[in-house]
Formats: sequence, structure tokens, C-alpha cells
Amino acid sequence: MVLFIGEVKLDEIPTDSGQLFHLAPHLQESGRQFAKIIPKKVSPIGLLYVSQREFAISSPHDKNINILGTDDCTTCLAIVLRHSLTGVTAIGHLESVCVEGVSLIIQRLQETSCGYSGFYDEGPFQMHLVGSFSDCRGYSEELIYSLLHYIHKLPVKIELVTACVGVANTGTKSGSVVPWPNIYGVGVNLKTGDIFPATFDEKGPDIPLRGARIFTGSHCLLEVYDCQLGLLRIGPFHYEPMRCANIMLQQSDEFILQHLSSSPEVEPSHVVDSIRSTLKHIQEHPFPEITIFQDNRPRCYRKDENGLWVPVYPRMDSFRFEQLA
Repeated sequence: MVLFIGEVKLDEIPTDSGQLFHLAPHLQESGRQFAKIIPKKVSPIGLLYVSQREFAISSPHDKNINILGTDDCTTCLAIVLRHSLTGVTAIGHLESVCVEGVSLIIQRLQETSCGYSGFYDEGPFQMHLVGSFSDCRGYSEELIYSLLHYIHKLPVKIELVTACVGVANTGTKSGSVVPWPNIYGVGVNLKTGDIFPATFDEKGPDIPLRGARIFTGSHCLLEVYDCQLGLLRIGPFHYEPMRCANIMLQQSDEFILQHLSSSPEVEPSHVVDSIRSTLKHIQEHPFPEITIFQDNRPRCYRKDENGLWVPVYPRMDSFRFEQLA
């Protein structure tokens, strides 16, 4: 199979977002209109948030989760994939180093959809892309091309419905010529399939731990949720000690952004605090297998009656999916 835009099959993959929108001007216009929507501040109640290099899958039948979401997408990219028949939906936060993880997302979508439809099919899957503004260094365009090229080779039918990426997600601030993302995050309503620009003040448990993988850990895409069990599962995973963490923590915000961000000029204001929290976590837990994931056990959470994550301690043999990183 190949990538489709509407009912039109793409025989060749565009090399950048400009060429994509030349082939499909309606995608650029819809992407620009999407970027003009005021982002919705999403409550943590019923929210499943994924961080960088993570993905999650759920369905309209999930009694615990209403919204899937992610944000802080500058040169990174949010991908939403939805099975058109069952409504089973995935969201992932991608970088160039983990594009190949999309095949795993598709596989898990098919397996989860099969549980509701009773048959294992090849889609079609509707795809929405948000993020990856046109940065001066070209990181975003490289990611957009890599993702479309990889998806084009997968043995499933995927329809690109939304592309709020590249030039469609790029503007400038008043008085500046620096390219700037129009929106940074996206949410998807599991029941309706609607997507919307979003921000998230509360992102769930273990965010500094999950961020540690970005600096010194695996490049793999990590699945963090089991919708059958209603479990958010973090780890176990490995990351290397960061010997310069204590030195970095003594530096200015500008220094940290310049050295630990791919787009330091346009990062949201909270990102430096998030990086500092992650560096402090790595400093305090340089060997997570010893201090966090004792006995190779993951950290697990389930939504309580108020819709918020609380820690749980399930039996190890209750997990349905394998550790991926």
C-alpha cells in the first residue's frame, strides 16, 4: 500500500512540506486554519498525555480516557492515527531517530482494532500530523520527509487528513523575522475523533523520569498505555548517567536551551524548567535499574474515580504488551 491524500494515491513522496502543499493545496489551507484555532487548555481528568518518543493507543470504549494529547512540538511532530471503522486511535510524539517506530504503532492499532472488529485488516487509517514548524536549521523538514517516506513503504492504506506542519505551522512574532511555530500541541477526542490545538498544564506522572530517555536513553518509541487494563506503564528502561548534569544545572536558562534544545529561540517558557527537572532527576538517579525499577518492575498508574492517575502495583504477569525500550 501507499500514502493517500483523499482518494489520490501518492506515487512519489514530497521532499518537503512546500512540495506536499503544492500537490495538495487544500491540506495547506486546512493546516493554516487549524493553526489559527485558540489552543484548548486540557484538564488532567480523563487525559492520557504522551511525552517525546512515546505513543499510546486507546478506543472509544475506554471508560478512563477521553482525550489523548501531546505538546512541546517544535521540530518534533505529533502523529495521530485512527482506524476508520473501530475508532481505535493512537497518538505519538516523534523525532527523526524514532520514525521507524510508526510500524509498531500500526501493528498495535491493528491488534487493538481486531479485538473490537473481530478481524485483522489493513485499514484504512486516517492520519493527522501537527508540529514541525519550518525551522532555520531544517530539522523539521527532514523529519516530515523521513516520516512520509517511511509510511509510504508500509503495507497498509493511510490517508493523510491533516498536515499542520512545515510552512502551514509557521509564522513570526511581532517585530521579529525568526520563524515561529503557530501551535505546539494537539489533543484528540477518543469518542468523536476530533483533533484540536491543545495545551497541558498537568501532564501526568513521572515526567522527569520519562524525559531522561531523551537525553541519554534509547531512541526507541515506547508504548506507555494498555487500554484493556487501563494501565499507564512507565519502564523499565535504561538511560546512561549524565556526568555533566550538575554542571548544566548551574548554567543560565539561555545556555541550557542553546545546548539541549533543537529550537532554542522558540521553546515555550516552561521548557527550561522541565529540562532542569529532568537533569536533576538524572543526577539523583543515574542508574534507574537500581533506584527506580527495582526487580525490573515498571511504574504503573491507573485513573481513580476522579479521573486522575494514582499508583498501582499489579502482578507482573498481567501485562499485555512487552517492554519496547
